[in-house]
Amino acid sequence: MRSYLTVFGAAALLLLAGASPAAASGDGADRSFTIEDPRITESSGLAASRAHPGIYWTHNDSDDGPYIYAVDSRTGKTVATITVRGVGQPRDVEAISLGPDGNLYVGDIGDNLNGSWDHVWIYRFPEPKELKDATVRATQFDVKYADGARNAEALMVHPKTGRVYIASKNEDGGGLYEGPAELTTGRTNVFRRVGEVPWVTDGAFSPDGKELVLRSYFSARGYAFENGRLGADHAVQAPLQGQAESVTYTADGSALMFGSEGERSDVVRVDVDGAGAGGGSRDAGKSPSGGGDSSASSAGAKDGEVKGTTLTGVLVLAGIGVLVFMGRRRKGN
Repeated sequence: MRSYLTVFGAAALLLLAGASPAAASGDGADRSFTIEDPRITESSGLAASRAHPGIYWTHNDSDDGPYIYAVDSRTGKTVATITVRGVGQPRDVEAISLGPDGNLYVGDIGDNLNGSWDHVWIYRFPEPKELKDATVRATQFDVKYADGARNAEALMVHPKTGRVYIASKNEDGGGLYEGPAELTTGRTNVFRRVGEVPWVTDGAFSPDGKELVLRSYFSARGYAFENGRLGADHAVQAPLQGQAESVTYTADGSALMFGSEGERSDVVRVDVDGAGAGGGSRDAGKSPSGGGDSSASSAGAKDGEVKGTTLTGVLVLAGIGVLVFMGRRRKGN
């Protein structure tokens, strides 16, 4: 029995090691880190600050209040807590993104009953110039979808046009929704479906706006993005996390930062191959792990094709299952 346990245990460890990302160098900013703040137990969104290098904005999912936290990637500690006013009581905050206008956009867009609310909200306020606890007044925008209410966890602001996009979450495949050219108050902002996407828990544009990465619980995919539409897609390396809820590019586009929910949750860096500073686009057809296939279709992935780190996750879970089974048999003998 011990030989089986050793083989499968070693295999699981090797798979996990193979999925481990490279760490950043320099002053320690933008490395993998652990969120140390005990108040942050459901980190559901990440946005890399452009005003404060190495700082990541995040927030809890629900039952917290109108709070946004600035976390230093060098230490994992919260260096500023922003209290948002003028938006009512947040309901299900799922995403955060930084726009080219210097504003943070917060997506109160979750709907676990998948269509129980006829509208959702986006909150917008300037990224604070100083890292200190503060209260800010935000602008609240009412949002509806042209084809009816739905659940969503991903909100992305295009870094060049400033247009807001939302990806809906559905196990059978969701949609990419495009907002109006400018969000307005005093009337409902209608988001229209412009593309088909798989199960999505968060997304992020590269700093040059040419790539959109969408993640799910077990995998991630990158899409060429031009003129507001999705292009060829490919597998993207992503870490195996317990509750994979967030992703953002580093401010310089050299890496992706993947986050998860839970107490002392980890944010894991994965380097982007071929990314230049300030850019974020990569060589065509290559994923951050150097693999991937730009000719793969989103429809193929949605129909059950196992790609990228989905395969790693499945193999690791299978190995763990075998370990448990063999261990139980050993005890029974």
